Amino acid sequence: MASVSARGRMPDIIDPTKRQSAYQPHSGARKLVIKNLRSPVHHEARIREYYARTERELEGALDAIFNSRTPAIPLERLYRGVEDMCRKGNADTVYKTLKDKVDSHLKNVVLPKIQSAARISNLDVLRKTLAEWKTWNAQTILVRSTFSYLDRTYLLLKSLPSINDMAITRFCRMAFSSQNSESSPNIGAELISAICELINFDRRGDNRKDSELLKDSIMMLYVLGVYTKHFEPVYLKQSEAYFREFGETCSPLSLKEYIEACERLLEREDYRCMAYNLDSTTERQSMSLAHNILIDKYSDKLLHGGSLSNLLTDRDVRSLKGLYDLLRLSGIQKKLKTPWSDYIRETGASIVSDKNRGDEMVIRLLDLRRALDLTIRDAFNKDEDFLWGMREAFGKFMNDRKIADCWSSGTSKIGEMTAKHIDMLLRGGIRALPKELLSDVKDRAAAEKAGHASSADEDAELDRQLDQALELFRFIEGKDAFEAFYKKDLARRLLMGRSASQDAERNMLTKLRGECGSNFTHNLEQMFKDQELAKDEMEAYKEWCEGNPDRTGKVDLQVMILSAAAWPTYPDVRLNLPGEVATRTEQFERHYKNKHTGRVLTWKHSLAHCSVKATFPKGAKELLVSAFQAAVLLLFNDVSADGFLAYEQISAATGLQGGDLDRTLQSLACGKARVLTKHPKGRDVNPTDTFTFNKAFTDPKYRVKINQIQLKETKEENKATHEKIAQDRRFETQAAIVRIMKSRKTMGHAELVAEVINLTKKRGSVEPAAIKKEIESLIEKDYLEREENSYTYLA
Repeated sequence: MASVSARGRMPDIIDPTKRQSAYQPHSGARKLVIKNLRSPVHHEARIREYYARTERELEGALDAIFNSRTPAIPLERLYRGVEDMCRKGNADTVYKTLKDKVDSHLKNVVLPKIQSAARISNLDVLRKTLAEWKTWNAQTILVRSTFSYLDRTYLLLKSLPSINDMAITRFCRMAFSSQNSESSPNIGAELISAICELINFDRRGDNRKDSELLKDSIMMLYVLGVYTKHFEPVYLKQSEAYFREFGETCSPLSLKEYIEACERLLEREDYRCMAYNLDSTTERQSMSLAHNILIDKYSDKLLHGGSLSNLLTDRDVRSLKGLYDLLRLSGIQKKLKTPWSDYIRETGASIVSDKNRGDEMVIRLLDLRRALDLTIRDAFNKDEDFLWGMREAFGKFMNDRKIADCWSSGTSKIGEMTAKHIDMLLRGGIRALPKELLSDVKDRAAAEKAGHASSADEDAELDRQLDQALELFRFIEGKDAFEAFYKKDLARRLLMGRSASQDAERNMLTKLRGECGSNFTHNLEQMFKDQELAKDEMEAYKEWCEGNPDRTGKVDLQVMILSAAAWPTYPDVRLNLPGEVATRTEQFERHYKNKHTGRVLTWKHSLAHCSVKATFPKGAKELLVSAFQAAVLLLFNDVSADGFLAYEQISAATGLQGGDLDRTLQSLACGKARVLTKHPKGRDVNPTDTFTFNKAFTDPKYRVKINQIQLKETKEENKATHEKIAQDRRFETQAAIVRIMKSRKTMGHAELVAEVINLTKKRGSVEPAAIKKEIESLIEKDYLEREENSYTYLA
C-alpha cells in the first residue's frame, strides 16, 4: 500500500471487496481504498519536533545576526522554517519571538553601548548611536530577508507594522524614550544636542565640525521619524539665538560691512540647508528668522539715509545690490525709496547751487543721472518705483526757487547750462564727453536687442547723449532760458560752420519739436531755411559777377542773409574794412538791392570770419581768423620789418574799441598761436602796449585756426541774454494777464495769479510778486481796473 505525505489530510480507506461488478454499469462509481500502515503516533511526534527545532533555529539565527555573526543554519532553510511555522498557524509565535529578540537586543546590548559613551560627551553619544544605527540597519535587512514570508502574509493581513517599520520604531523608542532618569538618561536629547553642536561648529568655522557625521545624523532623524518633533524646534531655537548674537556683534559695523556680513551668513545658511538635507520647511522657517532678526530688527540701520548716501556717493553697486536684495527678502525694499529720493535731491541741489563749478553743472548732473541709472539697472533689479522716484527728485531740485535764486540771473541757470551742453555735443561730438557718461556693454546689448543701432556707432552714441541731455530739459519747468541760449548757440554754429554733424542738428530739432511743439522750434527751423536760401543767393551773385569781369577780385566773398526775426539780435560794431573787402561788400549790396527792392542790409562784422594767407620767415601759413582779427593783421602789411603798431594806432585804423579790440589783440598775441608779439609781455592787453609781427611764428599745421574767440561767450553777452529773457517773460506775463481778463472780464486777485502761473509755467516760473507787479503796470496802462480785491478788464 502507498501513503501520502504527513503534511496533507489523512486519506480515507477504501475496501476493495465492496467494489461493483463490471457487468453492473449503472450501479455507480468504483472506490479505491488506500490503507496507511504507518503509526500516526510517531508521525505527530516528528511534526512537533520539527516545529520546536525550527523555533530554536530561528532564535539562534536572530542571536547570531544581532551579534554580527553568520547564522549556523542556511538562510534558505530558515526562510522555509518561517514559512512552515506560518502555514501551521504559529505566525503569532514567530512574530512574538522576533519582537522579544529585538527588544532584548536593543535594551541589553545596544543601549548599554550608547550609554557608556554618554559619560564622555554628547558627540561621542551621537557617533556611537550612528554607528549602532548603521549596524542595526544592516542587521534589519538580513532579518527581513529571513522573515520575509511573515512580513508578506501575517503582518500584512493583520495590518501590523512591517518588520522594517517595527525595527525602526523599536530603535527610536530605545533612543528617544520619554523616561528620563539618572540611571537611564534620555539619549534622544543628547543626540539632538550633539547635532545642534555640530551645526554650531559649522556656523562658527570651528575645526571640530564633522560634515559627514552631521549629514548622516540628520538622515537618521528623518528615518526614525523624530526630525520634526525633536530636532526642528531645538534647531530653530538655537538658530534664533545665533542670529541675535550675530546681529548684536555686527550692528556697530558700517552699512557696507553689515551688508557683506549678512550676505555671507544667509548664503552659508542656505548652503547648509541644502548640503545637510534639512527639510524645506525648516529652511524656510530658519531663513525667516534670519530675515526678521537681521533685516527687520535692524531696518533702521539698513534704511539710514546717511549710510545709503555714502554707498551712492562711492558708486558701490555691489553693496547697493546686496542692500536691495536683503530688504527684498523681508518685502521692505520699497522703504528704500525715501532715503533714495532724499539723496538725489540733496546731491542735485548741491550741484546746481555750486557757483564755483557752474560750467560743469550739466556734466555733473548727467554723471549723477548715469550713476543712478546704473544703480537701478544693476543693483535694484530695474525697479520702476526707484526710476519714478529719481525723476520726481530731479524735477523738484531743478525747479526749486530757493536753489535757483543763488545765481541772481533771474532765469533758469539749468536751462542755460543744458543748452550749452548740447552746444558742446553738437560742436565736438562724443569726444567732448568724459568716458563715464558713454554707453557700456549692457547698454549696447540692450540697444541692439531693441532693434536700434549699436551704441558703439559714434552717431548712435551721440544721439543717446542728446537724449540724456533732453531728459534734463524735460524736468525744467521754465524753458525760456534754454530756448534763448540754444537759439544763440545754434546761430553761432551755423554761422561759423562749426556743427559736427548736420544730421545731428536736424535730429535735435526734431526732438525739440516733439517735446515742445512747432511754436518752440519755428525760429530755429527758419535758421536752417535761411542757410539754404543763402546758398541760392550766393550762386546768383556769382553768376552776376561772372557776367562782368570788373566785378571779380582777389577777395572771395561769402554772404549769409539772416531773417532778423528768426536770428538772435547782434550788436552793430563799427569796423573799417580793408579796401578790397569794402569794395566787394558794396558790390554785393548793389546786387542784392537790385534783386530785392525795399530791403535793408545791416552788416554784422562781429560774426564774419575769413581765411588769410600769411608769409612767415619759417614758412607760409593759412590763418583762419575772424573779421576783427583779419583787419588787425592786414595793418602789418604796411609796417616795416622792424616797425610796430601801438594800441591807439590799431584802434584808429580798424575802428575797434574797448573789449572788442582787447579780445582781438589778446587772441593774436597772447593765445596759443601768437602771430603778433606784445610789448611788454603779459596776458592782459593795455592801451599803452605795442605790437610787432612775430617773425619766429611756426606751427606744424599749414591751416592754423585762431578764430576761437568768436565761439566764446563774454560776460556782457551772457548778461544781455538773461536780461532779454527776463524782459520777454514780462511781456509774456502781461499778455497772459490780458488774455485771461479779456475772456473772464472780472476776476479776483488770487484766482488771476493762479491762472497766470498755470498759463506761463511752460515758459518759465513766475513769482506771485512779479505777477502783481505786472498787474499794476497794466492798471497804469488802463488795461485793467481794480475794484477792492478784484480786477475788471477795460475794453
